[in-house]
Amino acid sequence: MPKMKTHKGAAARFKRTGSGKLKRRHQNKNHMMEGKSPKRVRQLRRSAIVSKADEKNLRDLGV
Repeated sequence: MPKMKTHKGAAARFKRTGSGKLKRRHQNKNHMMEGKSPKRVRQLRRSAIVSKADEKNLRDLGV
């Protein structure tokens, strides 16, 4: 059986950290920033860690 191909859409959205965790971008940061408080917009800039429950699904996608 051939190797599984990496899901390229998922590979573009998630990166591995040095310790092996998955890093992701925050949602709600594409448009309509005027309606969001400066503090909220600032916090959305930082990356977040994918939860343990979702890591298995991403592993199946080859990320």
